[in-house]
Amino acid sequence: MSTSQYLKDQILRLDASLFESLSLEIFQLQARSNPVYGEYLSHLKIRPEAVQSLEEIPYLPLEFFKSHRVITAPAEPKITFASSGTTGQITSQHLVSDPDFYEVLSERIFEQFYGPLTDFHILALLPSYLERSNSSLVHMVRHFIGKTQSEYSGFYLHNTLELLERLKFLRQHSTKKVLLIGVTFALLDLAEEADLSFLSGMENLIVMETGGMKGRRQELLREELHEILTKAFHVPAIHSEYGMTELLSQGYSFGGGLFQLPASLKITLRDVNDPFHLYQPGRQARSSGGINIIDLANLDSCSFLETKDLGSYGPQDQTFRVLGRFDNSDLRGCNLMVL
Repeated sequence: MSTSQYLKDQILRLDASLFESLSLEIFQLQARSNPVYGEYLSHLKIRPEAVQSLEEIPYLPLEFFKSHRVITAPAEPKITFASSGTTGQITSQHLVSDPDFYEVLSERIFEQFYGPLTDFHILALLPSYLERSNSSLVHMVRHFIGKTQSEYSGFYLHNTLELLERLKFLRQHSTKKVLLIGVTFALLDLAEEADLSFLSGMENLIVMETGGMKGRRQELLREELHEILTKAFHVPAIHSEYGMTELLSQGYSFGGGLFQLPASLKITLRDVNDPFHLYQPGRQARSSGGINIIDLANLDSCSFLETKDLGSYGPQDQTFRVLGRFDNSDLRGCNLMVL
């Protein structure tokens, strides 16, 4: 078995107590075999062999995914995920050497939080993503749709009338859970344009937003957005997915914007003025900071990433909130609500 396959097997059955040791093992691998990350460490004058704890691992800014080929040898990309961006923006490129691993891991993460996909009908309202062929979100949801084994699961581009008819049919004829997953602006459009009163009392409906206005609507606070959507769709809470092109793992919120993380992901907050000063959960009471991410699933790219998201730690381990974006950063195609 290759080192890469061995590590992927470890990630898929990861015990939380082994997160740090596995992270350090992956750090040493990427420091040696990832040219971009290795050069970044050299500019920071970091000797990889001297790094002995998670707190000492430097995080690679996500901007490198826009300007460099971030890949750990000997991996070779089979597909490339690209961020959406807006007109004229340079998009992030995530070189993925093992899409099967991405599918298996994403499926396990979803089922960890929501139960078997065979218990679902999935209706995907992702118009802007479907217009591209290299969206990681579409790739994941397409895999989920296949796993539901439901003839009623599917994507919706601009055919919202068909989507409404499907929801009405499932409201009357199915007891399975119905996941309506959509990009934020499309869910808002549907909420404003359609009479959704027939959804009242549909207890098996889950509405999940993936973030993103893509310049098509004014950005809203998350609280405002969720208030609009909960009323329109007659649900007690709006679920959310935290993911991005540069990550292979996802976090999920069951409402209120509090995200829960799987074993393969860890969030650390940094000082907004000093990216190398970290705030540890439970040790320092901080209201907010820049979000750093360890995604062990990024084994073949880079697992240690500095994002432009602002966040805060949640009340329990492996929970956090997204508060917005740095003022001088690009608005993400999948970003959550800015302040």
